[in-house]
Amino acid sequence: MSSNAIDYVGIGFCSNDYLSVLPHIPYDSKVQMLEHLIQGGGPAATATVAAARLGLSAAFISTVGDDDPGKRILRDFEAEHVSTQAMIVRKGFVSPIAYCWIEQATGKRCVAWTRGNLAELDPAKEVDFDLISKAKMLHLDGHQTAAALAAADVARAHGVLVNFDAGTIRPGVEQLVRKADILITSEEFARRFTETDDLSQAIFKLAETGARVCGITMGDQGSMVLDNGNILRCPAFTIKPVDTTGAGDVYHTAFGVRYLETHDLMECMRFASAVSALKCLKLGGRTGIPTRAQVDEFLRSH
Repeated sequence: MSSNAIDYVGIGFCSNDYLSVLPHIPYDSKVQMLEHLIQGGGPAATATVAAARLGLSAAFISTVGDDDPGKRILRDFEAEHVSTQAMIVRKGFVSPIAYCWIEQATGKRCVAWTRGNLAELDPAKEVDFDLISKAKMLHLDGHQTAAALAAADVARAHGVLVNFDAGTIRPGVEQLVRKADILITSEEFARRFTETDDLSQAIFKLAETGARVCGITMGDQGSMVLDNGNILRCPAFTIKPVDTTGAGDVYHTAFGVRYLETHDLMECMRFASAVSALKCLKLGGRTGIPTRAQVDEFLRSH
């Protein structure tokens, strides 16, 4: 189906996000917004936008409805130079949306979301495997599970690295983690998946999946990866966050982008931490995603 090779292909969840910054997050009361924004969201979707910002050619594969949020999701991708040629538009269906409240003082957030009523991708008919086979990296977030599993098999057969952002335990995740080359999980995922509270033990259990790289992100506590049986730890950069939405999403992309250039895992973590920190300086999961030049400049001074 595809002709031109794309560097970075994402498969997973995409939504339209309605974000508002609040002086405090209310309960059974009203509060006036300090700032508000509408933009595309979703873990793999935002991650794929990050790849484009960092200079790679990028494409996303998922489903949207033909409603206004769905049309906006596609427009946002195109504005970010992310190809939507492999997106499936379902006529008469409701697209995913999310409402995000961000507390001004802390950058902490509450998110209420819906998947809409879209059927997931049919891997037999609706996934552009040619696009995936020519990529350098396939990015998965655990959504669109059947398509993700099939895509991971195609990627591995063609030497394409599979980068799995494991954030939530979902059906099929047991199979997906075993198809990942780069498996970096959230703290919560690591603890639940390995049934271990101690992250220093959990990371070794994650390594039993067979991934080339295993790691855990820990928010403002930084991140860790396993390197030949040793745990490497990288602190997070100290910033005053405006909005932490998407920080983990872009971390995974940035780690993968740097891994394509160097297998120095500490350097991959440092680069990813910089991208994540810069993202948090602006409202929205995508607004603050830096360009490669901005990341390199940040790292020269930090």
